[in-house]
Amino acid sequence: MLKRTSRAIAGRLGPSAACLLARSWRVRIVGRDERSVLAAARVPFVLVCWHDALLPVMWHHRGQGIAALISEARDGGYLASFAGSLGYRLIRGSSTRSGQRALLSAIRALRQGVSVGITPDGPAGPRRVFKPGAVSAAQQGRAVILPVHAEARPGWRAGSWDRFLVPPAFAQVRVAYGSPFHVSQGASGLEDAVIRCTKELDEAARLAAWPDGAETRTA
Repeated sequence: MLKRTSRAIAGRLGPSAACLLARSWRVRIVGRDERSVLAAARVPFVLVCWHDALLPVMWHHRGQGIAALISEARDGGYLASFAGSLGYRLIRGSSTRSGQRALLSAIRALRQGVSVGITPDGPAGPRRVFKPGAVSAAQQGRAVILPVHAEARPGWRAGSWDRFLVPPAFAQVRVAYGSPFHVSQGASGLEDAVIRCTKELDEAARLAAWPDGAETRTA
C-alpha cells in the first residue's frame, strides 16, 4: 500500500488532518454521475476503483452509507481510521488474510441493500491487475458493479507498488465513472465481468485524465 506518505497522512497526522487537506480539494465529476442514478433508484452497487485512486475516491463518496473493504494489514489500519472518520462502515480483510470472511461480509451487506467499496488490485498488487473478489461479491450479493476513477492536478504519486495518488491542498480532482453493469451467473459470468470491469476502469481513467495527458509527479 502506501509507504511514508500514507502513514503521514492517515497515521501520524490522523484522520482530522487528512480531512482538512481533502476539504481544500476542488472536486468535479466528469461525464455522467452514475452513482447518483443508482442511489436514487436504491440499487446496491460494488464501487470499484484502482488502489492508486483510493484517497480522492474515498473522499468523494464520504457520508453515503457505503461499506469499505479494507485490508487488516498495518497500512490498512491507517486507511480504516480515515474511512471511519468519513462515515464508512468498515469490512476488514484481504485476499491473503481473512479474505473469505471479508467477502461473505461484503455479500451480506449487499443483500441488505448496502453498497460496498472494493479496490480490485489491493491490498498489494500487482498494480491495476483485477482480482475477481469484487465481481464475485456483486454476483452473489445481487448488486451491480460501478467502476470509478479519480485524477488530480497538481498531484503527487508515491513510489509504492500502486503509485498512490495524493492530491495536495487546493488540488483540482476529476472523478469519472464507467458504465454500471450486472454480473452474469456462473464462472463464465465472473470471467466476463473481470474483463468488462477492467475496460470500464480504463475508460473512467481516460475520462478523468486531463486533455493534455500530463502525468502527476512520482516521488
